[in-house]
Amino acid sequence: MWITCATLTFDTGIDNSFMGYKHAESIGNHSGRTMARQVLQFMCLLSFGVVLGQVSYTIPEEMSKGSLVGNLAQDLGLQTKRLVSGKARIYTRDSDEYIELNRERGVLLVKQRIDREALCKQTTPCALHFQIILENPMEFYSVTVQITDINDNAPTFEKNEMKFKISESAVIGAKFVLERAVDLDVGINDLKNYELKPTDNFALKLRNNADGNKNVEMVLQKPLDREKQEQINLVLTAVDGGEPQMSGTMLIVITVLDANDNAPVFTQSTYKATVYENSPKGTVVATVSASDADQGSNGKITYSITNTLDDVRKVFDVDGENGDVILIGNLDFEESRNYQIHLLASDEGGLTDSCKLIVDVQDVNDNKPEIDIMSKSTVISEDAKLNTVVTMINIEDKDSGENGNVKCFINENIPFILKTTNNFYSLLTDSDLDREIASQYNITVTCSDEGVPSLSSSVTLTLQISDVNDNAPVFERSSYEAYIVENNTPGLSIFTVRARDADWNQNARVSYILEDSSVNGVPVSSYVSVSADSGVIHAVRSFDYEQIKDFQFRVKAQDGGSPPLSSNVTVKLMIQDQNDNPPQVLYPVQTGGSLVAEMVPRSADVGYLVTKVVAVDVDSGQNAWLSYKLQKATDRALFEVGLQNGEIRTIRQVTDKDAVKQRLSVIVEDNGQPSRSATVIVNVAVADSFPEVLSEFTDFTHDKEYNDNLTFYLVLALAVVSFLFITCLVVIISVKIYRWRQSRILYHSSLPVIPYYPPRYSDTLGTGTLQHVYNYEVCRTTDSRKSDCKFGRAGSQNVLIMDPSSTGTMQRIQSEKSILDEPDSPLEVRKSPLFYVEASCVNVCLLPNNRISAPRTEAVLRPA
Repeated sequence: MWITCATLTFDTGIDNSFMGYKHAESIGNHSGRTMARQVLQFMCLLSFGVVLGQVSYTIPEEMSKGSLVGNLAQDLGLQTKRLVSGKARIYTRDSDEYIELNRERGVLLVKQRIDREALCKQTTPCALHFQIILENPMEFYSVTVQITDINDNAPTFEKNEMKFKISESAVIGAKFVLERAVDLDVGINDLKNYELKPTDNFALKLRNNADGNKNVEMVLQKPLDREKQEQINLVLTAVDGGEPQMSGTMLIVITVLDANDNAPVFTQSTYKATVYENSPKGTVVATVSASDADQGSNGKITYSITNTLDDVRKVFDVDGENGDVILIGNLDFEESRNYQIHLLASDEGGLTDSCKLIVDVQDVNDNKPEIDIMSKSTVISEDAKLNTVVTMINIEDKDSGENGNVKCFINENIPFILKTTNNFYSLLTDSDLDREIASQYNITVTCSDEGVPSLSSSVTLTLQISDVNDNAPVFERSSYEAYIVENNTPGLSIFTVRARDADWNQNARVSYILEDSSVNGVPVSSYVSVSADSGVIHAVRSFDYEQIKDFQFRVKAQDGGSPPLSSNVTVKLMIQDQNDNPPQVLYPVQTGGSLVAEMVPRSADVGYLVTKVVAVDVDSGQNAWLSYKLQKATDRALFEVGLQNGEIRTIRQVTDKDAVKQRLSVIVEDNGQPSRSATVIVNVAVADSFPEVLSEFTDFTHDKEYNDNLTFYLVLALAVVSFLFITCLVVIISVKIYRWRQSRILYHSSLPVIPYYPPRYSDTLGTGTLQHVYNYEVCRTTDSRKSDCKFGRAGSQNVLIMDPSSTGTMQRIQSEKSILDEPDSPLEVRKSPLFYVEASCVNVCLLPNNRISAPRTEAVLRPA
């Protein structure tokens, strides 16, 4: 809390000579006039974070629109840019605004013509009171503009003519009250004097009242004679003190009657009465009484009200016979707190007397407190500091005393308080705000007076709490586990992570980011990816359970605030096995060139263990459970295979009739769905000696088939190489002939000879070879006598891969496009120089089960 005291004094006398007028004050006599001077004002206000100040200006009425009132920025010590940035504006409780603020110049200007008489009537001084409101931070300053009067109204009489009936017996000195003139101007421009012409029988007498007004009386100074002059016409002139001087007239018509020598006399010259503002119409406020010593018609008194140009006769009336003053209108203490009623008692002879009735209006608590929002904020940030001003309120109760004492309060359990300075209230933050707890407050301000019964009014302020990025995203779980079956399709959606942010709008917009890490030395981004918007985790590659069974990575959730906040979570991805590998036979070994056979003596008994088939499956679980079955056999009644252990045993006694050469085909199956299998050939020799075995196994057809296959591949490879050689030779000769013909053409022409080199032709490392090496391969599939011849792309490699999951199945990785399809290939005739093909050796690999790999031939093109 701090106190700001300001004393501001300004001399703003404005020369309005262009209007034919100079604003002035009376000092001493009425003829002396000087320039108006500003009244010194002091203001010291208790403030809560709001700077208060007060300035005053004085201007004459009737100034033209746009006239300068004063330099507000200079007088308050403010810069014009502060007025612009603070959105300075004028706040006034009145509906009409007579003064406007020019922010860019920092001056106050006349917004519309000001009529002091319409604005203040007879009240002096007449002033406009308003406040200058600034925002960011909120400030307000009180401004008073005093309106001085100019002589723009002439004195006027309510009636143009006033009639009197005066008895000729009226005594010298008899007084006759005349109607007063009214001048709407004030000060020196107000009514100053009266003149009565002619003055043969009557003289004019002015009598000052205690309230400052003057009673105008016409005094008889010469006896009347009805026989000489039955009617007398007089002119009453009212003159003001302005410059130029203005006046108004009224005709007085006097009818001379016969003798009526006694005038009515009131019992009191001044009466007083009190009435409540809510009194009903017809209420008798007071009773006045006058008496007349005459008798008959000359003694009959009639009462009347003589107030002119005010609202008295709209509110009060008098009974002409008994003098009761009756309420005929509505009283409002807030509009007028007292009335002065001028009463006249007249007899039928024309004699009169006057008195004054002062009516004091008593206040009743009939006005609720008026709540006016001076300035307010509809949105406040949740990180606003304590004692931040949210709204400024002005409270006014038109009642007086305890009926006008107002106290305000707000609803409880909200982080705001209400502080007051006189009738100005400031709504401030009292504790920290949290939008996530309450995003909006409906603050009800209730104001009650101390009247009986008490009256109150309220207003509800809606305040939105704007968001600040003070909450990081939070995942639904502390960690995640996800599962995916191996051999998945790349791009498959695996799992979804979700995080929530308690903030709002952009601050709550969560993006998901895969944190950098590695799995077995490979970036995790080559395994999985995360959708930034949805948090869906996708597989980047196809997983192989046999290579990787599980791995972990971290996902970060980051909001869209500035600066952004984030949190992370660990995701463990489990690879589930699939039956994608057939069993692999470890024993007996399937050789391609030599024959392996198991010997069974002819003396073997039932259950003799011939051999054992050993196989493994790289899958896991039930996909690796193996079973063995005898598929084919030379004599199925002689041997059996153990279902679980793969043991081959005899099921009967071996006899001499059994063939020496026994061929068994055993199939090994796993328990997967669907199951996969491998077949193994077991050669069994039923004999007691090796010579007997050798004589029987020398002509196995398998060896012949193997040799036939090998010969076929060799012949095919040689044919392909020969074809390529002849093709290249033809191309070289064609190019030679073409270049020879071109050289002959250039030789017979006058053009210079420019050697032509095709793209990518260079003497690499000084050897003159081309930069591309081309491989050609001849491949055959399992148990097939057909071969394929394919050409590899430049710089690529044709690789034969033995799939560890299969028996004898080979996969080829090769380029999709033939070398002959490339536009800059060295085989392109129109650009290539002379070259020849250098063929390499043919590589042939023997695989298990007597199968061979495709012969591999490499051909290198070299320049001629």
